[in-house]
Parts: sequence; C-alpha cells; structure tokens
Amino acid sequence: MSDQILRELAATLEARKQADPDSSYIARLYAKGLDAILKKVGEEAAETLLAAKNGDPQHLIHETADLWFHTLVMLAHQGLGPDAVLSELQRRFGTSGLVEKAARPAD
Repeated sequence: MSDQILRELAATLEARKQADPDSSYIARLYAKGLDAILKKVGEEAAETLLAAKNGDPQHLIHETADLWFHTLVMLAHQGLGPDAVLSELQRRFGTSGLVEKAARPAD
C-alpha cells in the first residue's frame, strides 16, 4: 500500500502540471515556479519540526504528510518521482549510515 499511494499521488501531481492554475492548488503552485515550491517545502519542514517538538502525535503525522506531499510536488516539478527516492533508499538499505555517508563525494 505505501508505495502504491505514492505512485498514485505522483500520477495526480503529473496530471496537475497540465491543469488550469485557477482550478487546482497544485497547478497554481507549479505556475508560481520552483522558488514558491521550495518555500512551501521549507514551511512544511519547519511545521513538522515544531509538531515533533510539541509531542502531539496526530499533529506530527498531519505535518509530516504535508511535508511529504510538498516534497513530492518538488520532485515532480524537477521531473522526478517517488520511485527515484525509493530506489535510492533501497540501494542504501543494509548499509551502515556511517559507511554510506563516507562514500559520498565531498561537497
């Protein structure tokens, strides 16, 4: 179920790229461009952190869903989808976080 809902949501987000911005929140966000999308992801990330700090599980779930949703919008805007992220998580699975991080190129 978990990856299926991500794929269904990704398909909807792709379809909204062609929608009239007056008819869809997501189409309006796409029309505003990457900076508006990134701002929304940042806002949702901050709200998720505050929800975690406040210790209300339902609020944390709600804010995390908002963050994931807007992150999917960001990925779709960049021509990516959840499968790319799921593949990367699968690649990392079973690898120590310290080992994986050490193997990354230096920034």
